[in-house]
Parts: sequence; structure tokens; C-alpha cells
Amino acid sequence: MNATPAPAQALPAGSYTDQFWTSQDGLKLHYRDYSGPADRPVVLCLPGLTRNARDFAHVAQRLGGEWRVVCPDLRGRGDSAYAKDPASYNPLQYVEDMGALFDQAGIERFVGFGTSLGGLMTMIMAITMPDRLVGALLNDVGPEISPEGLERIRSYVGQGRSFPTWMHAARALEEAQGLVFPDYSASQWLGVAKRCMVVGSNGRIVFDYDMRIAEPLSQPGGQSGADLWPAFQALTGKPVALLRGELSDVLSADVFARMAKALPQAEAVTVPRVGHAPMLDEAAAASAIDRLLARVA
Repeated sequence: MNATPAPAQALPAGSYTDQFWTSQDGLKLHYRDYSGPADRPVVLCLPGLTRNARDFAHVAQRLGGEWRVVCPDLRGRGDSAYAKDPASYNPLQYVEDMGALFDQAGIERFVGFGTSLGGLMTMIMAITMPDRLVGALLNDVGPEISPEGLERIRSYVGQGRSFPTWMHAARALEEAQGLVFPDYSASQWLGVAKRCMVVGSNGRIVFDYDMRIAEPLSQPGGQSGADLWPAFQALTGKPVALLRGELSDVLSADVFARMAKALPQAEAVTVPRVGHAPMLDEAAAASAIDRLLARVA
């Protein structure tokens, strides 16, 4: 089943329409479509494991009008349908879903902005659809993931916690991730909560993803067993920006240095005073994005 791309609309810069596409296995999946010129590649924003399209709102609002920005909710997240089989919560399936999105939304070329899991997807697409991928931003992720960071992620994914108020949710995030964003204010933590949680059917605040996304992650080698260096090397010759949070426990400084050496044309930027992963609204991240898109344009 193919969806007909929505007709172009005259929208204010930074605004978006909610659109949907259909996966090969019949799931109705959602994306935000920020309007921009048709003669430039689309900026495709791919979120981390438990995150969704809302994570990129500030990026898309800043770039919208100058670039068409598409922010998908991966299956099992946000306004996308949950999978019948949790085994389909894996990077190869997500990449297949992107292929269906491209076909149904008329996306011929794109720049991949990939945070964490989204960066793994971007590297895979460098191999599977090299003619469509014209540039990439890898946000705090590389072809090797630190075991410490992966274990930390496994420790909280799929727990299904809920909270009575938004402030309770924000405080819980600060308690769990305060070392990741040590300089965040209460209002910033509240913003994080509202991007990754929603009000559930019982009125409590819950995480906005299918708790079963944790099941493939718990398998031996889950999400990190494959050798992704060949996928990373497939970015050779394309404009690339590599970001690492200074405090990251997912992308080590050693792997980051090896990535920069292996891809000489890439710009490697360390975002100070944040861990995994930079939100891309930091000054260093925003400047790196602008330089990358200037190279693409």
C-alpha cells in the first residue's frame, strides 16, 4: 500500500505537517514534514533508541524554509504504530522502513542526521542506498559502541515507569541522567520530559515508546554485534560531520579519534559539557550543522 505524497503547501518557515507512510509489513508510521525548497536534498532526522520526532523540533524549526526537514517516528515510537513482532525492532528493519518512506514521500536525496541509533541507521544507509545519501551527521555514535554505555542504556530501556506530573517526570530524568547533562536547569529537564513522554490513557506521564523495543536489545550482541566499520567507510567522499559529547559513555574518545582518522574529509567536533547524546541545540553542534549543510549545498 503506497501513500500519495501530500501536495506542497505554503507554510511559514519552521512549521510542519503531520504525514504518514506505510511499512512493508503494513504499519502506519508517522513523520513531521517541515517545508523547504525542492531543489535541495531533504534533511532526514533519525532519533535515538527511545526517542521520537519531537527531539529534532529545534533543529527543524531553525532549518525549515531553507531546507525541507523530515523527522520520522520509528516504528513503536511517538505517533507511529507498534510492531506486532518485537523482533522487528532492529536497525535493518528501521532502514527498510526508511526506504518505504522515501518511495512514498518522493525523497530522492537526503542528508542523514543520526543520533545514536539513528546514526547506526545512517551508516547502514551509506551502504544500502549510497546514491540517495549525500551527506551525514553522526551524533555521538560510531562503528563501535562502548560496553559501559550500552549497559547503561539496557538498564533503563523498557522499564515502563510512570509519573503523576510533568515535574515528577522531569525530576526522575534529572536523577537518572544528571551526569549526562550536568548544567541543565529545571526548565530544560522539563523540556526533555515533554519530548520523550506523553500523558497516558490513565492520566499519568509515560514514556512514548513500546516497551518491547528493549527485547532485541537484551539479546546477545543486541544492537552492537555487527562490524560497522565498513558502513562507516562507505561515507568516504561525502560531506560528514562527527559529533561527540565530551562526557559520552557511548562513543569513546579513542573510537572518535579513529573515526576522524579513517574519514579525513569529515569534521570532528566535541560538544562540551554534555554526554550521550548532544541535543543539537548546543552552539558547537548548531555551528557544525551549518558548516555541513554549506558543504552539501
